[in-house]
Amino acid sequence: MSNENALEVVQRAQALVGEGPVWLAAQQTLFWIDIKGLQIHAFHVPSGTSRSWPAPERIGALVLRGRGGFVALTKSGIKLAAEPFEAFEPVMHPDADRPRNRFNDAKCDPAGRLWAGTMDDEEVEASGRLYCVDDLKTVRRFKDDVNLSNGLGWSPDGRTMYFVETLRSVIWAYDYDVGDGIASNERVFVTIPARDGWPDGICIDAEGCVWLAHWGGWRLTRFTPDGRVDRVLRMPVPQVTSCAFGGTGLDTLYITTAAIGLDASAPLAGSLFATKPGVRGLPVASFRG
Repeated sequence: MSNENALEVVQRAQALVGEGPVWLAAQQTLFWIDIKGLQIHAFHVPSGTSRSWPAPERIGALVLRGRGGFVALTKSGIKLAAEPFEAFEPVMHPDADRPRNRFNDAKCDPAGRLWAGTMDDEEVEASGRLYCVDDLKTVRRFKDDVNLSNGLGWSPDGRTMYFVETLRSVIWAYDYDVGDGIASNERVFVTIPARDGWPDGICIDAEGCVWLAHWGGWRLTRFTPDGRVDRVLRMPVPQVTSCAFGGTGLDTLYITTAAIGLDASAPLAGSLFATKPGVRGLPVASFRG
């Protein structure tokens, strides 16, 4: 894959809801999940080979842990896990008072704090919350009444945080203090028109632009830091779910997709795609707890 913007299927799958791509540089491997298909997938870039493991429940995100392994954001709370994903150690369950909720997307800020959002798993009530987990014992609730928590990301200087609220069709932006982990001054970064589908996962590149996956929109969009559309990458499947940079130089953009509700007219739905967008990503922050 050498041509800029050329799109390649790197892991053929039929993931019901492929999500949560995360790059593990030490293994040169892209991990991702199938939330509703109860699978954890891994694509090893140097060999082009794939592995998969069954998930014990719905996992919304896997986040790298600085001490090794992963933090798993699940239907029943926050847990620790490691390959081959046979054991999941419970840590905390801040949404235990809302049994219909599950964790969805999650990312770490540049200082290693874990930000994670929840949602009503039946997608009916605005019962979701956004949390900041400082360590394995300390959690702060930042936002209530979220209808569907989704993508998170930070600008290269760490001074702006982005948060996707899918069913409100909005990406929020916040002033962010990396020193104390405080987000403030909530404002609309972009609103997504209905014709372009629903905003889903995001990642930020080294130039500070925001890449957004559109569920039902057949596309990824790159927005400049002031919210202008810079580029649209058309996809061969409608349900584009998330994206993450990886590869030796963080110059490859990996894209997850979903097959749920689709028929044979979208044969590549649920697969993992990759492209060289001509810009690099940011190093992946690991959880400090």
